Amino acid sequence: MRSPKTPTDAASSRRDALRDAAQAHILADIPLSRFMHLAITAWDGDSLHMSAPLAPNINDKGCAFGGSLASVMTLACWSLIKLAADERELECDIYVQDSSLHYLAPVWEDFTAEARLVENQSFETFFATLGGRGKARLTVHCAVRLADGTLACSLNARFVALRRL
Repeated sequence: MRSPKTPTDAASSRRDALRDAAQAHILADIPLSRFMHLAITAWDGDSLHMSAPLAPNINDKGCAFGGSLASVMTLACWSLIKLAADERELECDIYVQDSSLHYLAPVWEDFTAEARLVENQSFETFFATLGGRGKARLTVHCAVRLADGTLACSLNARFVALRRL
């Protein structure tokens, strides 16, 4: 006999469906993501993991190309906001406004970027502002770590969202 779904199971299933839809959207509408073989591997509402294999993102030295790292981190941040909007059924256009990137160590293997809001930011405030003013800004932090946990690179990016009418 199958047990009934709990609210947690339903929320998890909905998040999985939203994540799968966002993954499909990125691959369909952002050609670079297909060439890079990007995948949203986890999303829990607070953080998002986006992975990429080294092979299509390699540079002439055999490690991850800096442009690929920047692209994965930017798309991970954008996807975190996009999924938060989708979860709330809000229609908006999200743009990166500016970013700061730090390369600290070469990446010699497949890699994963983890995006999350910076400490003083919240989705609640962001979406309340978006609802009231029609636009809002949000800063997201993203990191790529080596297998031993060493920080390889990080990105802080400010995004702007405009409500669709």
